[in-house]
Amino acid sequence: MDSNDTQPAVSVQGLSMEQDGFLLGEISSPGMAGQEGTLAFTISDAKGTPVTDFEDSHEKKLHLIVVRTDGTEFRHVHPTLDALGVWSLPWKWNAAGSYRVYADIVPAATGQNITLTRTVQAAGEFAPATPALISAADTVDGYNVDLTGTLSASEQGLLTVSVSRDGESVTTLEPYLGAYGHLVALREGDLAYLHVHPEGEEPRRGAVSGPDVTFMTEAPTPGRYLLYLDFQVDGQVHTAQFVLTATGPATSAHPGEPAENSGH
Repeated sequence: MDSNDTQPAVSVQGLSMEQDGFLLGEISSPGMAGQEGTLAFTISDAKGTPVTDFEDSHEKKLHLIVVRTDGTEFRHVHPTLDALGVWSLPWKWNAAGSYRVYADIVPAATGQNITLTRTVQAAGEFAPATPALISAADTVDGYNVDLTGTLSASEQGLLTVSVSRDGESVTTLEPYLGAYGHLVALREGDLAYLHVHPEGEEPRRGAVSGPDVTFMTEAPTPGRYLLYLDFQVDGQVHTAQFVLTATGPATSAHPGEPAENSGH
């Protein structure tokens, strides 16, 4: 590569509570682990007005990703929005600790996908998890999920997940959020949020597929990444987890900066 050439920058999101004039407000939630309650927040515009108009992205107006800062306790949920611009859903912290909460949205005013984040504390006895080992395989609810491909910080590449059960390929994967699987990737260290895009056309409602689901990926920097795959069988969503190392030179953009050829 010529010394004057540069790699296309990869968009880095999920590092700030504000982007493009939109602000993720303070998050209210149960203060203690194990306590039942409600998690609620608003997203406001540059004038401080709660936003109520969002475009659908992967079949939802907002994707809420919650994970403890040690990479455990991952959840991907979809709160409801009221007329005043308050997003909410019933909530209980299953374990104490510090959590990152991500709101993945497309405000109708801009039509651009952004990810806002805040940190929330859940009180209680806390024991951080041992850092996860590099792993491209997981077993969840009796399903074996294997990940093949390379995560690179120098070029786009394909990651393919294959689902099996009792030694047999699973060919009854159901559409979930507009695809046969939904993959979230977080950079270990600062938990930057990566948008990962499923390959292929959006499946028809009622169709099934499997055992493979393929995603286009590119990491913003070398290092370890935590990956979480949601897939659905018989109406039940399951979440497999992986840890991969990305190699290659850093191609990171500034937080929230659009990237060339990023697939957004």
